[in-house]
Amino acid sequence: MSKQLLKSTSTVSAMTFFSRILGFIRDMVVAHMFGASAGLDAFLVAFKIPNFMRRLFAEGAFSQAFVPVLSETVAVKPQPEVQFLIDRVCGCLLLVLTVITILGCVGAPFLITLFAPGFNENPQQFALASEMLRWTFPYLLLISMTAFFSGIQNAHNRFALPAFTPVLLNISMIFAALYLTGFTTDPVIALAWGVLLGGFLQLFFQLPAIYRLGLLPKPKVAFFDPNVKKVLKLMLPALIGASVMQINLLVDTIFASFLPVGSLTWLYYSDRLLEFPVGMFGVALATVVLPHLSKQYANKNDYAFSESIDWAFRVILLIGIPCTIGLILLAKPILSTLFQYGRFTAQDVILTSYSLMALSLGLVGFLVVKIMVSAFYARQNTKLPLKVALVAISCNVIFNFILIGPFQHAGLALASTLSQVVQLSILLYVLIKLKHYMPLKGWLKYAFRLVLANICMVAFLIALSPEADAWLENSGLWRGYQLGILVVGSVVVYGAVLWVVGLRFTHFNMRALSQS
Repeated sequence: MSKQLLKSTSTVSAMTFFSRILGFIRDMVVAHMFGASAGLDAFLVAFKIPNFMRRLFAEGAFSQAFVPVLSETVAVKPQPEVQFLIDRVCGCLLLVLTVITILGCVGAPFLITLFAPGFNENPQQFALASEMLRWTFPYLLLISMTAFFSGIQNAHNRFALPAFTPVLLNISMIFAALYLTGFTTDPVIALAWGVLLGGFLQLFFQLPAIYRLGLLPKPKVAFFDPNVKKVLKLMLPALIGASVMQINLLVDTIFASFLPVGSLTWLYYSDRLLEFPVGMFGVALATVVLPHLSKQYANKNDYAFSESIDWAFRVILLIGIPCTIGLILLAKPILSTLFQYGRFTAQDVILTSYSLMALSLGLVGFLVVKIMVSAFYARQNTKLPLKVALVAISCNVIFNFILIGPFQHAGLALASTLSQVVQLSILLYVLIKLKHYMPLKGWLKYAFRLVLANICMVAFLIALSPEADAWLENSGLWRGYQLGILVVGSVVVYGAVLWVVGLRFTHFNMRALSQS
């Protein structure tokens, strides 16, 4: 089964990697054209609100509640029962989303005041953000329905197409930035058009796959259906429990709206770089592991349940630790290579690097928490993650108040990292105490191999990295060449040391890993 998990995770990671590369190209285009400007700050808020609600509502709460119920139904019920569930959940979801979308478009100025109160001091920026929010808010409905169709495919162990779908948003936003700016009263509004176009493309791209499964829904509103009520019961606490990282980042946005112009942009690009490993590995693993754990729980296989969590933890540490080190040591080189063009200056690179390093300290925590939350939701326990999430969010607000003064936007990033550590510590303690997770043998040897490999990688990076100022002063071609050498070299050194100390790909069979 671990081979199937690894194969599915690799598929999702590969598709996510392609999407993230296009996402970086999108961000390079946007940075080149708009820089760290007031207009881009306004767009980022207008995009962040529906995007935050999408992650909170669709990919967070809804997926975490719907996929376990659907996976259980697929495992033990005939096809007509599966169709029955899909039709009723689809109808209820569509009705709720339509109402929310109408309210969001009508109440755009109120939402801007709520999520970016600092914009009230700049009437032009406030009006621009409100106008763009009316274009971007319907994206919530479109992408939530896309997540619904993705959940159906994931429950049937089909992961490639849903993982590829975000590519379409990046393509539409690049197209809008390059070709639609001349048709708007303010060029940055074209980005909002691109978001809406991307939502339509992502939704309709999913429909043929659902049709081939024979599960194209015929929406029926049935809030009192037992299975719909079960999804809703699981979903309500999951609205917060599955989305602490995103809620923390939104809280950071509220605080950052009072900071100097550009602070929101610096935080945005830091978050975008952190999303690369989080999306490729954390989201990929959680996407694959959730239906797998749900079926193990339905079959009452507690040992296999714990074994799957252990396997996911080891994979995360294998990838997450070197990613953390790379993002911290190469923060300026990466940012300079990707974004220091046009209106995005060397000073923007330096200021963004501070928040990137602060967020990167919590990367492994962000990845591990995704698996732990999935473990609770697979057991259809959403209340405990909710309680822990509320503690973590409260800590984030406290840390923001403490750190924003001395460290400005970087302090907000560090607050998110510290609150994630709080959440991780509590969830891990509870998982072990309840015996949902019992670490397998072999952790000491595994940890020794990882520590040694990472020490060697750090030594390589320190020895070969050019001076920091060189990255800011040289051409984009020079930066790309030097960064490529460092990244490829780091991967080679890390992999070679792991090989020398005896770690093999075959060890990621769960039982072999515990004995290696």
